[in-house]
Amino acid sequence: MNILFAMVFFHLYSSFLFYTMKKDKILDDTYFMKQALEEAQKALQTGEIPIGAVITCNNTIVARSFNQVETLHDPTAHAEILAITAATHHLGGKFLDRCTLYVTVEPCPMCAGALFWARIGCVVFGARDEKRGYLRYHPEIMHPRTKIKRGILENEAINLLDSFFKTKRKHDNNQPE
Repeated sequence: MNILFAMVFFHLYSSFLFYTMKKDKILDDTYFMKQALEEAQKALQTGEIPIGAVITCNNTIVARSFNQVETLHDPTAHAEILAITAATHHLGGKFLDRCTLYVTVEPCPMCAGALFWARIGCVVFGARDEKRGYLRYHPEIMHPRTKIKRGILENEAINLLDSFFKTKRKHDNNQPE
């Protein structure tokens, strides 16, 4: 009986490890936030405000995006909105209640409203946006069932933003008037 229990336990434990690991990486909030930071880096390279997002379902990335407001000449082309659109298309439905959004910066009220309508299961963000974040203007805008986690790789997200704005200010100050 003990051997049978040990075999079942080993099978369940090894299945769990396989489920939560990919190429020797544990698929946790830090791993997925690093993926969002990679998306933010793409935004930085294209001259966009460096905000990146990924949406996961069952520990699998189903959507990736980064800010493309300037590129698309579209004020709604935020990383979160583009990720929601990609995820709903990929999953074939408008609700994302079993999904988690990882975004490098706190969503703005527009994105938080879209996340409400998508019924996102969980939002994980890195850095707060004290000036334009949803928590400043409408903290209860998220769906009541949506879980919120914040501060994951916060310093890395802040460093990307600081780098972008320092470069932008330097460039703006060197422009002839």
